[in-house]
Formats: sequence, structure tokens, C-alpha cells
Amino acid sequence: MSALEQRHPDVIEAELVPADDGTYDVEVTISSPYDTPQRYADGWRVVAPDGTVLGEHQLAHDHAGEQPFTRTQRGLTIPDEVGEVTVEGRDQQFGYGGGTVTTDVP
Repeated sequence: MSALEQRHPDVIEAELVPADDGTYDVEVTISSPYDTPQRYADGWRVVAPDGTVLGEHQLAHDHAGEQPFTRTQRGLTIPDEVGEVTVEGRDQQFGYGGGTVTTDVP
């Protein structure tokens, strides 16, 4: 699929890191071959298995010179009963979609 045909960025890696305050940091790596100032991957969300959105992260600019790129979202609260989460990427034109990563909560 060419960059022009791809509608969403792909999350290619996600890792949850427990923080000292009981929250989690989520390190997310996204690949977005069409990342330009006109259209870029503008964020991600962390979703529980039941569809509850646990957190969203917004990106303010393109990462055209850095593909794939990794960023960290800090202070994510995950309820004790949630054993895994899925990270979904967001395209500023088409919304959420593309490849996702599901990871266990440590």
C-alpha cells in the first residue's frame, strides 16, 4: 500500500512502565509514511478490552524526519481489573485506525 493510499498510522510498539505514584507511562512507537505538515499522525488512545478509553495523547506536529517515532504519555491510570490494553493510532484526517498493539498490564 502506498503512502497516498494509507488512511491511518500504525502503532508498531507499545510498552507500559509502572510509575512510582501507581500510574503508568506508555511508550508508543508509531509509523506514518505520509507524515507531513498537511497531514500527520496526531495522536493515540489507550483502550481497555471493554472499549473504555483510558487515555488519549495528542501530538502537535508531524514527525516526517523521524519515522518511525516514539513518544511517552505519562500518568495513565489503569483500573486494577484491567489486564491488558490496546493502543490505537490517530490520523488527523481520518481518525483512529491502522495497526494496533495490545500489551499486558504489568
